[in-house]
Amino acid sequence: MKKFSYTAKDAKGTQSKGMMVANDEQDFLAKMHEKGLFCSNYTESDSDDSKSMHKFTTKELAFNCRQLSAMLSSGLTLVKSLDILCKEQEKEVSKVIWRDVYENVQKGESFSASLELHGDSFPQFLTSMVSAGESSGSLDIIMKRMSEHYAKENKMHNIIKGAMIYPIILLCLTVVIVIGLFTFIMPTFIEMYDDPSKMPALTKVMMHISNFLRTKYIILIVVVVGLIFGIKYLLKIPSIRLKFDRLLIKGPGFGPLLVKVYTGRFSRTLSSLYSSGIPMVECLERSSAILGNTYIDERFRDVVDEVKQGEPLSSAIQRTEIFDSMFCSIIYVGEEAGALDEILEKTSEYYEEESESAIQRLVSMLEPMLIIFLGVIIGLVVASVYPALYGSFESIS
Repeated sequence: MKKFSYTAKDAKGTQSKGMMVANDEQDFLAKMHEKGLFCSNYTESDSDDSKSMHKFTTKELAFNCRQLSAMLSSGLTLVKSLDILCKEQEKEVSKVIWRDVYENVQKGESFSASLELHGDSFPQFLTSMVSAGESSGSLDIIMKRMSEHYAKENKMHNIIKGAMIYPIILLCLTVVIVIGLFTFIMPTFIEMYDDPSKMPALTKVMMHISNFLRTKYIILIVVVVGLIFGIKYLLKIPSIRLKFDRLLIKGPGFGPLLVKVYTGRFSRTLSSLYSSGIPMVECLERSSAILGNTYIDERFRDVVDEVKQGEPLSSAIQRTEIFDSMFCSIIYVGEEAGALDEILEKTSEYYEEESESAIQRLVSMLEPMLIIFLGVIIGLVVASVYPALYGSFESIS
């Protein structure tokens, strides 16, 4: 997406200035024509504008949406609400972004278009919902719904962070203990051997590892950093990313747990979009994109095509073989009853509770793996130094 600054006149000859987001120059001119504006001058703006460098967190989005909902419900105009919201921002960069949104709306731009100008700061999902709220005249209700949505997203993020604290501490402790064993403990016991050639095979292996960590640790650091950047680069390749994302949801053990997390997010997002009056095709595209899984995105292209051709949503989703059969059955009931948005909202609550349990189970799988790894390392070290200890005890005897 590109940003265009323009100077234009309407049919009455009134001149106006503003900014607009468009795919390219032709798309920009088409949008201007739809607005009934005749562009006299326009330039492509720098997309790396510092005002859009800040990305709002789910906590900030929940707060801002809740404040806007409360002010709009109280009868304040959107312009006045945005003006007040600017003053309530704690961070200066947030204040700058909201001030720019306020100024654009004051000039006559729509709220959704003003948010889209800061696409790096606001999620596309929020922009789509605001656009639907403006079209239906229920922006206050939409903002309340968005505040609830991002509050739940923030709660889920906090649950994940809280659940990961113990495994991260355990991982750091494991690394420290392993480094300490090989750099300080092992050399002491290796010195007990008068003739290194008489060392047992396991002790020799441990000795070489210890020497490597003490003398050539820079190579290890370079290799680890190279692996991290290498994996990041490989995951940017579409074909590899597709296989990796497919493994995430099809893998044994953790796959079904991740699917529950995805199901909760998908049903809540689809419910919010569909109940706002957005067409089902766009709802499906937005809901699958928010999951951040390329394999699901690819499978949902077929779902969108089938829904366009008149296929029931439940049948189309069933064929993706991503979500469980119960979720597809619930969608079928919602379609038959004509209350798909209500059914999805209740379903999202159920799957969000299941998601919390799934996250706890995912974390509980990591803890024993780390403990077993630490135990194996300590066991190998003890086994390698035991002959030296045994020999020293014999000498004392």
